[in-house]
Amino acid sequence: MWPSEAMARAMKGKHAMVSFANPEQVEVVAEVCQSWVGDCGSFPLWVRGKKVDFDKYRQWVGFWMRHPGADWFVIPDIIDGSVEDNDALIIAWDLPRAISVPVYHLHEPPERLARLVREYPRVGIGSSGAFKDPGSSIWWTRMAEILPYGCDEEGFPLCKLHGFRQLDPVITSHVPYSSADSTNAAINIGMDQRWDGPYMPRSRDVRAIVIMDRIESHASARRWNSSSAGVQQNMELLG
Repeated sequence: MWPSEAMARAMKGKHAMVSFANPEQVEVVAEVCQSWVGDCGSFPLWVRGKKVDFDKYRQWVGFWMRHPGADWFVIPDIIDGSVEDNDALIIAWDLPRAISVPVYHLHEPPERLARLVREYPRVGIGSSGAFKDPGSSIWWTRMAEILPYGCDEEGFPLCKLHGFRQLDPVITSHVPYSSADSTNAAINIGMDQRWDGPYMPRSRDVRAIVIMDRIESHASARRWNSSSAGVQQNMELLG
């Protein structure tokens, strides 16, 4: 979020995610935020046709994991990789499981999610392949297929779940996420044409606070209900 001064004011006392693809503000985040997490940056790097530098990221995590405000870090992943590719990265990751979060990708077999939720205290769910667009009809169909593997018979998650690029009240009000992330505030505070009218804030930090307040006003679902997917699909079909 730029400028850094606006980010510092908007994020004071809040919870943040820092991407290793753009780690420039990690020191500010570590200073002003209540807590924060580290992402390996695989998605923005994947968009650019690049991969995470495993060794450099491992060194970065090894340093910052000692900070009292750092909660957890994403284990490097290959978004369009195979199960074998991503399991190999998990095996090579030698840091404590308590601060390590593996990623399950929606194009992977649901059985992999079932395995990960039993091995780690938190698992991230990333949209990929044909299901790369969170909130689309096909995405909800896939979520209805895989979430029973990550939840018990009553729909309660078997571990804490994190939704990558899914910090959307429409999603979090139906999926029992403990956390989620989005670049919504960082992107939209700079789009002046979206902020119009006499009562619209002009300063970027206040704009960010308005966006975050809207997102945080919705509590996450406490358990998964398979009928939620059908509701969302119908909403999309109806426009």
